[in-house]
Amino acid sequence: MKKLSLLVLACCLGFPIFGQLKPVYSFQKDDIVARKSYGEQSIKKKQTWIAGLDKKYAGEYKKVYQTHFEQINKLWESDRVVTDPAAHGYLQSLVEKIKTANPELQNTDARIVFSRDWWPNAYSMGDGSIAINAGLFVYLDNEAELIFILCHEIAHYYLDHTNSSIKKYVETVNSDEVQKELKRLSKTQYRVNQQLEELTKAFTFNSRRHSRERETEADRMAFQFMKNTGYDCNAIESCLRLLDKIDESSLFKPLDLPQVFNFENYPFKKSWIQQESSIFSQANKDDSPKDKRERDSLKTHPDCEKRIAMLQDSIRSKNGQGLKFMVDENRFQKLKKDFLAEMTEQCYRDKNYGRNLYFSLLFLQSEEFRPFAIYSVGRCLKTIYEEQRDHQLGKKLDTENSAHHEDYNLLLRLLSRVRLHEIASIGYHYCQQHEDFMKEYIGFAEIQQSLKNF
Repeated sequence: MKKLSLLVLACCLGFPIFGQLKPVYSFQKDDIVARKSYGEQSIKKKQTWIAGLDKKYAGEYKKVYQTHFEQINKLWESDRVVTDPAAHGYLQSLVEKIKTANPELQNTDARIVFSRDWWPNAYSMGDGSIAINAGLFVYLDNEAELIFILCHEIAHYYLDHTNSSIKKYVETVNSDEVQKELKRLSKTQYRVNQQLEELTKAFTFNSRRHSRERETEADRMAFQFMKNTGYDCNAIESCLRLLDKIDESSLFKPLDLPQVFNFENYPFKKSWIQQESSIFSQANKDDSPKDKRERDSLKTHPDCEKRIAMLQDSIRSKNGQGLKFMVDENRFQKLKKDFLAEMTEQCYRDKNYGRNLYFSLLFLQSEEFRPFAIYSVGRCLKTIYEEQRDHQLGKKLDTENSAHHEDYNLLLRLLSRVRLHEIASIGYHYCQQHEDFMKEYIGFAEIQQSLKNF
């Protein structure tokens, strides 16, 4: 088993340990020194913030900052950050375009990176740390769309929205109104939990309203930054329309699990994915205005239509001027492909085995990703077997949820139902099916043999 682990590790890193065998995929090599430097800059920013606090509510601010910077430190200490010279250098070239076109940004200390995270988002953490997730980048059509996202996140930092949110939170929690209500509730004997929930809902609603106001403000400033760069501002609308539908989007056809896991000597069992109740599906069919508003509020990127309407006149005033690519179109397209593999591998590193298997199975549909996908599926099936054997699998899989793609829910249902010997059999027959195709690649034969031994 130790030998197998070393072989798998070598495969993941792309090191050819046997002259006649091929690496499945050569992953990007990160600059750990650069990542460490970014982390040190975040620590200095935290110290500066705390040193500048007023005495009033200083204790509460310190607690909030401590929690906030723990999340920032997790980013810089993880392998999620992409600091590969080619990928990182390309991103910095785009950032430099924005800074050169906007003199007020010349002295910004923003530290902008790609991350390998799968979910489609980008975010500014307030101290200058800004991340563009691979799970968002792979959906973009051109540099201009990426420039808008960069301008939007830089605008959040420039406008100091994070500190404004922290200040709003601390002042609200310590306001006379909230403190009076909490004091009243402490003396109440009936419906305490319900009343606390109502107070929390009111606070959450207020926070979301302010958050959306800040999104609008960041959009306006992002347009100002972007129009100075020479990029096509029509990309703002196309990007926002993409974000509006991105939670339901996929770059591949839905999975056909009965086809993928149906083998001549081990047929697919319908019971693995049959739905036992219609309650779950019916819960998603409410088209009332209230339900639609709630679904929009739960989107990764809500209110995109409103954001488009707010900027539409400004966009049209540019009359289609500008370019979609200015730095390196070939690099952009290559990174889109690379990041599909990178984010899939990151799911495995993070022990998010459901997502890793899901993405790997989707990639089987593409000839370009087929070697990596075949290996990744086999490895994940082997790992899922081991986790199930050790009674640890439940901690490392998502559960069915209406927010997931339907085919991902089916995969999760299958993984929650298959017995130990069934998952081992699926993995073994899968490896047998792809043996001729993958026998020249590092690590695959060892996975197949291990599943056979199980």
